[in-house]
This record gives sequence, structure tokens and C-alpha cells, in this order.
Amino acid sequence: MAQRGNQLDRERFCCSICLELLKDPVTTSCGHSYCMTCIKSHWDTEDEKRAYSCPQCRQDFTPRPVLVKSTMLADLLEELKKTGLQAAPADHCYAGPDDVACDVCTGRKWKAQKSCLVCMISFCEKHLQSHYDSPAYAKHKLVEPSKKLQENVCSRHDEVMKMFCRTDQQSICYLCSVDEHKGHDTVSAAAERSEKQRELEVSRQNIQQRIQDREKDVKLLQQEVEAINGSADKTVGNSEKMFTELIRLMEKRRSDVKQQVRSQQQTEVSRVRELQEKLEQEITELKRRDAEMKKLSHTQDHNQFLHDYPSLSPLSESTHSSSIKIRPLRFFEDVTAAVSEVRDKLQDVLREKCTNITQTVTEVDVLLPEPQPKTRAEFLKYSRHITLDPNTAHTKLILSDGNRKVKVRWENQSYSSHPDRFTGWCCQVLSKESLTGRCYWEVRRGGGVSVAVSYKNISRAGISDECVFGHNDKSWSLECDDSYNYVYNSVFTPVSGPQSSRVGVYLDHRAGILSFYSITKTMTLLHRVQTTFTQPLHAGFGFYGCVGHTAELCELK
Repeated sequence: MAQRGNQLDRERFCCSICLELLKDPVTTSCGHSYCMTCIKSHWDTEDEKRAYSCPQCRQDFTPRPVLVKSTMLADLLEELKKTGLQAAPADHCYAGPDDVACDVCTGRKWKAQKSCLVCMISFCEKHLQSHYDSPAYAKHKLVEPSKKLQENVCSRHDEVMKMFCRTDQQSICYLCSVDEHKGHDTVSAAAERSEKQRELEVSRQNIQQRIQDREKDVKLLQQEVEAINGSADKTVGNSEKMFTELIRLMEKRRSDVKQQVRSQQQTEVSRVRELQEKLEQEITELKRRDAEMKKLSHTQDHNQFLHDYPSLSPLSESTHSSSIKIRPLRFFEDVTAAVSEVRDKLQDVLREKCTNITQTVTEVDVLLPEPQPKTRAEFLKYSRHITLDPNTAHTKLILSDGNRKVKVRWENQSYSSHPDRFTGWCCQVLSKESLTGRCYWEVRRGGGVSVAVSYKNISRAGISDECVFGHNDKSWSLECDDSYNYVYNSVFTPVSGPQSSRVGVYLDHRAGILSFYSITKTMTLLHRVQTTFTQPLHAGFGFYGCVGHTAELCELK
């Protein structure tokens, strides 16, 4: 009864907001009491609504009540505390759905602070105290609260599993060790833990070493980033400076040409104006003389005419028309042609050199390349799903199996005309997909076939070597029949290796590596090419008049 009364007192003198004993208690006009800080904070959140209510009975107050500490209630609380009244535990002290509950508490359970591996139960702070105070519990092992304590109890014998069976790799109790695990390699759980702990420490040391190594790598990469940024900034600055100088030079040349043309224009116009003025003066004089002669010619008195005729002054020497050279209407057009020629040559130089600059920029690679694959499993990581392009297939080739298989037929197929189609005597086909980066694929052949890779711009028409895989500088081919031959630019290289109907092809476009493999129970390198690829590649097959021969791209898993 005393305990029940004590609990009742706690509930009566607790703030319904913070669930703890009232501090600086205040009482609203509806009769409910709260901590002064709690009710003020609650009403502060209701300021925007301009309405204030009691958290318990919801009675509204307008305006906001002015609260004063209840001295009598505060004094009463102080007296009750002296008689043993304690604050009710806050909600966060009770066990929630995700918490481990105290197995000793009755009613609403408190959160467990520790679990005992000997008692196999969990204790809250209050019920755990005896484990600290009593020597009888000195050897009990306390751990963080666990919901899995029952997993340490043998379901067969209801005993704590303190042993470990190395044969079956499972925890067992003592009775298990003399029963179904009799004769097995068994040790104490503590001994196994020690062994595993040592292994764990070794693993941790390895991990910590790797962490240190990776941190060093990260630091180096950061330095690399700073170096790249510094080099790029410096290069951009130098490039801007040089291009500015080039632009300034062009501006000067443009100004010089403009000045020369204008100067010559002024000279030529002055010369023409001078001659034009002279001619105009001559015209004026001739018109005057013509007027005198006209007047004299109309004189009716013969004697007067004869008297005045000698007084006519002789004509001055006329400017001969041959001294006026009118050139065709070209004038400075030759200058325009010369400037145009300079422009075209400069464009060609810039186009060529800028291409080199762009390629140089894209070749910047600060990271070390990944190691090349060695096992078939490593090659399969780079497998590509490749299909054949019907628009490139020769008319004697028929595609099937989702355009992954090709066969040579005697009769021509009714393919539509297409600029990408191989014609002539080369029965060839290319893949639809372009290949860059790292790629791996395998080919199952039936008869003689040329397994190739090629640039897309390989010739398609005619009977010249420019169309044939391996007979030009745009394709690389492994001819597979009764023997192997590697062909590039019409140079044949005999290749030795185990005969197989399956050929693997590995491409590392960036590294310039192309490898051919014979696939049997093992993977045997037939030939490796080290070069520089300047364009994306396409896989290809070539047949040379062998009806019925096939090639198929294999499904790789």
C-alpha cells in the first residue's frame, strides 16, 4: 500500500509536459499545475495562433494568462521530497519497441543497462546494482544489452553453450560435446574466441595497412590533382599568351595590308585626277577655239574673213589617247587573291596543328593503366554483346540468331543497296557496335574464316586490297583454317598454336593492344599486336568463296 501510495503521489505532483516533479509550480485558472518553464514554452509555440489552452483539459485563455509561482505548492513539494518522494521516471527511461527491456521489472519495464551471460537475463540500472555490490556476482560477465541472449542457450539441452565444435563450426553446450558431437574437434568457446580474435587482429592489421596505403595513394592523387591543375592553368595561360601574340600579329598584318592598299589607292587616284584635270583643261581650250572658228566661218565679208584668219593661234599638242591606259576592272583584286591564299594556307596549318594539339591533350593520362587480364575469368569481365550489321553484309552472306551468326550461301541474298555493304569478291561483314576501351569476345567458327577488327572507313566496293581485312592499314585479321596466319597491311605472319573451333579476341583500345586466343580447355595466346588505334574499331568476319562456312559470336557468361 505504501508503494502504491508513493506511486500515486509521484503521479499527482508530476508535470504532465515533462513528466518530472514540478519545478517552480504554477497553476492555471482551470486548476492544472505545470512547471513554469514547461507551460511558458508550450504557450510560446501557440503565439502565432493568438490562442492559449491548457495541455490537459484544452480550456482556452484569452489573452495569455500571467502566471505566478505557487508558493504553497512549491513548499509542499519540498516537504514531500524530504519524506522520500522521487520523480517519476521520464518516458525515455522506459523500454520502447526497439530497446532491450529489463527482465526483472514488473509492469512497465525500464530499459536494460546490461545483460548477464551467466544469469542469461538483462537488467535495468536499479536491478543491476546487486551485480556490482554482491561478491556472489563478481565472476558474472556483463555485456551491452542484447536481445539475442537465448541464442546462447542450447535448444536441445537447455544449457548455456560454452563450447565450440570446430568440426561443424557451431556453438554447443557441454552435453552436446558428449552426445551428437562426440569425437568432434571441440574446444571452449573462450578458446575458439581467442583463436578467432587473433585471426581478427591479423585481418585488422591488414586492413589498417591497406588503409594507410590507400591514404598515401589518396594523398599522392591529391598532389597529382594539384599538379594537373597547376600544369593546366600554366598551359592555358601560355596558350592564351601565344594565341594573343598570333592574333596581334594577324592584326598588324591586316593593318599593314590595309595601309598599303589605301596608300596605293591615294597615289593611283591622284595620278588619274591629275590626268583628268589636264584633259578637262584641254577640252575647255578646244571648245573656245571651236567657238572662234565657228564665228569666223560665219563672217560674210570675204576680205574681213581673210584678214582675221591668220590671227587664229595654232592648236597646242593634244594628249594622245594611247597615254591613257585603262586596265581591266581588277585593280586590287590580286591583293584579295593573295590574302585569300594566305588565309587558306593558315587554315590548313591551324587545322593540322590544332588536331595534333587536341590529340596531345586527350593523351594526357596521369593514372597507371590497370594490369592486363591473365585468366579467362578476368577476360570475361570485359565481354561485350556484339551483333553484326546487316547493312554491311555481302550479298552471299546470310545472318541469323539475332544477327550474331553468319553463313556463306551460294546464291545472292535480296539485300537492299547500301553504301556500307561489302561488294566484289570479299564476303565480309562488320559489327554494328563500335569498340573502344577494353572489350573481349569469342567466335565459334565452322571452316575457314578471317576473324578481324577494322575501322569503319575501310573501303567497301571493288576487288582491291583496300577492301580485304588485313590487306590494308585499316584492319587487322587472324586467318583461321587448318593453320593460323596474322595479316596486317598485306604482310602475313604464320602463327602457331592449338587448333580450335573457338577463337577469343581481346582489345584494349586505349593501350593499343589486340590479342587473339585459341580457346580449348585452356586459353592459349596465338598473337598479340601492340599499336596505336586512332579510331573506334568494329569486329568483322571474312570468307573467301567457301560455301557453307560459318562464324558465330558466342554468348559469354
